[in-house]
Amino acid sequence: MSTQSKPSIVFAHGIWADGSCFQKLIPTLRAEGHEVMAAQYGLDTVKGDVEATIRTFGRVNGPIVLVGHSYGGTVITHAGMDPRVAALVYIAALGPDETETSQGQQDKFPRTDVFKYAEVADGRVWMKPEGVAAFAGDLSAEEQNVVYATHFPPVVDLFHQKHEGIAWRTKPSWSIVATEDRTVQPDLERAAAKRMGATTIELKSSHVPMLSRPREVLEVIRKAAAAVTKG
Repeated sequence: MSTQSKPSIVFAHGIWADGSCFQKLIPTLRAEGHEVMAAQYGLDTVKGDVEATIRTFGRVNGPIVLVGHSYGGTVITHAGMDPRVAALVYIAALGPDETETSQGQQDKFPRTDVFKYAEVADGRVWMKPEGVAAFAGDLSAEEQNVVYATHFPPVVDLFHQKHEGIAWRTKPSWSIVATEDRTVQPDLERAAAKRMGATTIELKSSHVPMLSRPREVLEVIRKAAAAVTKG
């Protein structure tokens, strides 16, 4: 265990994204004294994405607050079993249990608008340009264009894959529900947070509150980090 005064922060991104989606959070957290890394992974397999995230833990000192957005919630649910992880933060995120896949958890709720604008090509699921409004509709047109230009497609069966270990059963969790989300159902986010026993806030936001409401998201991460520091 490091003697640093503040825990490290590691981010895990969702589909149609990469680590740059946390760009509005990272500079502030670093300035406040946290070591910060955003895991980058290929969206090829859940196992591979979890392993890539765990490798990232080696680049910072523990304890770690592990933050996942969207499908990144599935990633942190499994990667958070690592003993270096002390707390979990879910941002508009999935959080399956032992019996669920990412898709299975979503199938329990009405299908969201964004999937009307998905298409399969070259074995990957891409977002059509029209889908950005359902993904990040509360961003400026310029920011939405960047979201589309940097969106990264998952392999077709990614959401049907399972992995072992459910970290939220044993580690303290925080959850941000995006009430205007048209990508992950807000009711799914609420139900997942309740099942986790997570400390939960709701933000009027699209699927990307870390971009549209960064101040409020930072405050949740700060609270998780403070709880870790207090033990």
